[in-house]
Amino acid sequence: MSSSFNNPSRVLGDVVRVALHQLAVSGEKRENLEKALRLLELGDAYLHVFPEYLMGVDPGGPTRDYVWRVAEPIDGEFASRIVEKTGELGVAAVFTMFLREGPGVYNAAVLAEEGKVKAVYRKIHLFDAYGYRESSVFSPGREPVVADLKGLRLGIAVCFDLRFPELFRSMFLRGAEVFVVPSAWYRGPYKVEQWKALTAARAHENTSYLVAVNQVGESFTGHSLVATPLGHLLVDLGEGERSIAVDLDEGELASARERIPVRDLLRLELYREWYAGFKRPGEASG
Repeated sequence: MSSSFNNPSRVLGDVVRVALHQLAVSGEKRENLEKALRLLELGDAYLHVFPEYLMGVDPGGPTRDYVWRVAEPIDGEFASRIVEKTGELGVAAVFTMFLREGPGVYNAAVLAEEGKVKAVYRKIHLFDAYGYRESSVFSPGREPVVADLKGLRLGIAVCFDLRFPELFRSMFLRGAEVFVVPSAWYRGPYKVEQWKALTAARAHENTSYLVAVNQVGESFTGHSLVATPLGHLLVDLGEGERSIAVDLDEGELASARERIPVRDLLRLELYREWYAGFKRPGEASG
């Protein structure tokens, strides 16, 4: 795996350094855990972001048998060791897990900071497309998640959520300035083009940074990236295993929001009218 880490500083005034860890995940949970722990040692970034399905991937997608076998609660070994490592190193991380909670399992992204769990996002929009059915494996989440991190407001989503701008707008209205999107974006016709278009759009329409970290390998596209508040793709990691550190500048964020005052120009009263009473085709009224 190649890396690009040069400056030893993690937080410089109004700049937060983020590490994108684009990697291939195996079917062995412990192997994937140890790989993530080693990557956290790349020490010049404050926030480390890992892809979706970090616990493991079986051939053909996340089957129910595999996911339910490897799933753990939030206080299990997988999450606990990553959380403890952030405390040891004085850093933060967004990592994913198959979260066993109550009677179900969630496709979850966890924000850990300096030894503590700051937030847990349970994937809302499950990947029931292109022949896959995540809803046969996972329970769906219901709540958007926004959390504070080093003076920035972080909104968390996962992969297929990118196709639903309503979630990102709701996080923006809750104060999100940076979206973090762990992903396992499957290969297929035009999938890289869709990935780049959707990430840039979600960033620009909400004048926010977006950090999207994807898996690589036989099934997944790679091309982890950072999109700026003006929709520019700042970095693109291509298709190999690679880690890179990128600075997110709060000055650029403030400038974009001053030039394009999206929040002030929203017509929420109209949107409420448009959505009122809306039902899916075939859905009963009343």
